[in-house]
This record gives sequence, structure tokens and C-alpha cells, in this order.
Amino acid sequence: MKSYGAAGDGKTLDSKGINKAIDAAANAGGGHVYLPAGNYLSGSIHLKSNISIYLEQGATIIATDEDPGSAYDQAEQTINTTYQDYGHSHFHNSLIWGENIHDVSILGPGRIWGKGLIKDYFKGSKVANKSLVLYNCRNVIIRDITFFHAGWFAILTTGVDNLTIDNVKMDTNRDGMDIDCCRDVRISNCTVNSPYDDGICLKSTYALGFARATENVTITNCQVSGYDEGSLLDGTFKKEDKQAYRTGRIKFGTESNGGFKNIAISNCVFDFCQGLALETEDGALLQDVTISNITMRDITSAPIFLRLGARMRGPQGTAVGELRRVSISNVRVYNSNPEYACIISGISGHDINDLELNNIRIYYDGGGKVRTEPVPENEKNYPEPSMFGAMPAYGFFIRHVSGLKMRDVEVSFLSDDARPAFMFDNVKGLDVHNVKGQTVKGVDEFKYVDTVH
Repeated sequence: MKSYGAAGDGKTLDSKGINKAIDAAANAGGGHVYLPAGNYLSGSIHLKSNISIYLEQGATIIATDEDPGSAYDQAEQTINTTYQDYGHSHFHNSLIWGENIHDVSILGPGRIWGKGLIKDYFKGSKVANKSLVLYNCRNVIIRDITFFHAGWFAILTTGVDNLTIDNVKMDTNRDGMDIDCCRDVRISNCTVNSPYDDGICLKSTYALGFARATENVTITNCQVSGYDEGSLLDGTFKKEDKQAYRTGRIKFGTESNGGFKNIAISNCVFDFCQGLALETEDGALLQDVTISNITMRDITSAPIFLRLGARMRGPQGTAVGELRRVSISNVRVYNSNPEYACIISGISGHDINDLELNNIRIYYDGGGKVRTEPVPENEKNYPEPSMFGAMPAYGFFIRHVSGLKMRDVEVSFLSDDARPAFMFDNVKGLDVHNVKGQTVKGVDEFKYVDTVH
């Protein structure tokens, strides 16, 4: 890299030298672009096909905050900006980006520091807001890299096929990785700390100009958390930031035009963050999902949140989606927020279908009060567990579901809770076996409303 003019001194803008090295390798038919130890102050870096970029131990690419107007590429005119957020509609305003390329790798134990990036959209801003973006690409490997303070997205992949993300660490101020409209994806051995937004998030927007499913995805051996930013990487694991949402979590949605199918999640740990969320709000089919071997501790929201809604941010005339054929098993949760139960909710006329919950054990913090007012449908709302307020049951609130099997499910509290353990509202074909919930004296274990066993 230094042969092409990059200084690595943390003061010189090195993106021109980095891009020259990438161009030279690409013009030679492909190659390996090597960054030795050093601090590489950088604006936008342009990825090319048949290139691997390797960051050596001690090498850091630092997003510049000096003269950003000349350092970063500006947001391009894109196919569609109507049905998804600005961050999902523009891709060139990033620290590192590639479009319509193939066979590219970002490797090595070095670090990408989004120091000068912003984490949102500000009209007229000339500063980039994403660390690593790939749009309409194939055959991509991202391995061993560390991201710190990475802007709106540390990694955003849109329309990428055959994607591997392995042994990546993230400690960031918004989303960790967003996998959007992608196929044949393997995410493994990753650690993501994201106190202000999602950790690992699958989406299916209209950013390609058409609805495309995210499918054939495995997520395994990963950890997500919501500690104070920076305290994962420095090993202090702080919980002092009063402004943090403690989001963290693994989520599908909320952008859900194209759908999600054929997805397996296993052997993952959630710590001091929100729980698992599966959401379809914009007409998508969310189907054929298996989730197993999950442990959670100090969960700030619903440990399990399944939502079929009707926000319908998409082309006019799109039908309400479906959420079906989901299996969740072997889950252990300790010290979950007492305000939120596990929430599984379709909407009137649109049930969640064919759901299996097996071998689940949850300890809630307890202390909840009786709720007498009905839980609103809120079918148009942005989907979050908080949209319903404190739940009328502390363990599971399940509504508008057809074909629910529950086996070996048990919930309890660490301090007394005045609510029932389970509430079933408009559940058809309920099949339960060895389902238990701790209750205080005089409170029913189960509450049924318009439910058929």
C-alpha cells in the first residue's frame, strides 16, 4: 500500500494511495492489497472485483473528519428512495464501498474506525455515514476485521449473493450488520456490541428497485450485546450510558418487502440487550425459520418478539404478508425486563401460522402490576415490543395465531408478579404439553380469550 503513496501516519489522507493500489491490482487481473501496521486516514475507498484487502495487526483505516467534502463520495441517484430509509437508499456515501463487483474479500486482524462518520442523514451533509457497503455483488468474504464507532451501518450488504461474514468484531454506535435482499449467507463467530441499534439484522427492502427475499441464511456461534460503546473492545463491559437503548439483538425486519425464508439461527448469546425479533410489516412472507440453542441474560425488552403487522410501506395494492412455519427451541433466558413478556402477535384477520415453541425456560425480573385495559392492535405502528405497553401477562402474550404447539415451556419470576403467566387471545389449534408458569396466590396461570385448544 505504501508503494502507492499511502503514508499510514494518521495525518496524511491516504485514500488516494489506497485506491491507486486497488486499481493497479484490478488492472492486473486481481490481487492482494496489503496494509501493514499504521493509521490510514481515509475518505471513500472503492472496491473492485477479484481483490482482497488485508489489514495487518496494528493497521487501522480511520474515516477522516477533515475536509470531508473532498474526501467522501456523495450520495448517488438511486433506483428507489420511497420505501426504505435514506441509509438503505444510498450507498456511495460510505467509507468503503463496492457496486456490481464479484470475488472480493476484506480480511485481517486490523481495524476499521469510523471516526469521522455520521450515524444518520443530515440534509446537505458531505460526510459519509456507513463503514462498509456492498451493493449488487457476489462472492464476498469479510473475515477477522474489527469495526469501531462505525456510523449508521458497520456492514450493509444489499443484493449480495454468496456472502460469508466470519470472526468479525463490532463495537459501534448504530447497526452492526444489515443483510438486505441477500441470498446464500453465512454469518458465524461474530461479536456485535451495538447499544443504540440492532446487532445482526436481516432486511428485505425495495432498494434494488424490486422486492427480493433474503434467503438461505445461517447465523451461528455469534454474540450480541448492548454495553456502552467501546467497552466491548476495551474489555470493561460498562453499563453506565443512560441514553443507550441497549438494542443489540438479532432481528428480521422492520423493512420487509421481499420476505425472509429458509433461515437457521443457532448457538447464539444475547447479553444486556433486547431479545430475538421476527417482524414482517410491509407485505413480506416470513417463513421456514429454525432457531435453536439461544441463551440470554439481562434482557431489556421481549425475549421473543414475533410480529405480523400491516404498516405496508411498499407499492400500493400490496397484500398483508404472512408469518408461518417457525420453530424456536432450546432457549434459556435469565433476568428479563418484567414489563415485557414474550410477545407473539398477528393482527385481526391475519394470523401467524404453524409456530412451534419447545424447551424454553425464562426467568423474568418480576414486579409487574395488573393490566385491565385491552392491548391495542397498533397494526400500522413501527414494530417494537414497547408499542403495546406493559403486557397483561408476564410470561407469554400470544394473539392471532393459528396452529401453535408449545412443549416443555416454563416461566417464572425473581420477585412476585401480579399477572398471569400466559395469555392466549384468539389462538386457534392450541396444543400445549408440559407448559408451566409460576404465579402468586389467587392469580391464574393461564388466561384464555376466544381460544380453541
